[in-house]
Amino acid sequence: MTLRFIGIDPNTGGEGSPTVWVEEESADLVLQGEEADALLKDLVGSTEWVAGHKTGIPAHERVIRIPAHMVPVLREACDAAERASAEHRDVR
Repeated sequence: MTLRFIGIDPNTGGEGSPTVWVEEESADLVLQGEEADALLKDLVGSTEWVAGHKTGIPAHERVIRIPAHMVPVLREACDAAERASAEHRDVR
């Protein structure tokens, strides 16, 4: 597995902080962020966002927050993931 570092929250104090990578082989986005508080997790887990889709947060998933000022980093990551995915399609 190879991760391409895209960016980190520039407002970090040097400890854990929101970070974005692209996993090279799958072109998946990999995000590190602050785990959502109980109120936000309850809202996410109890709302039927898509008709007929089961509610709740599966045990293997987490709800995280990425600060709005990191939107440009997420855009860059999406562009990198899209390019990586296209490269993988072209190779096959």
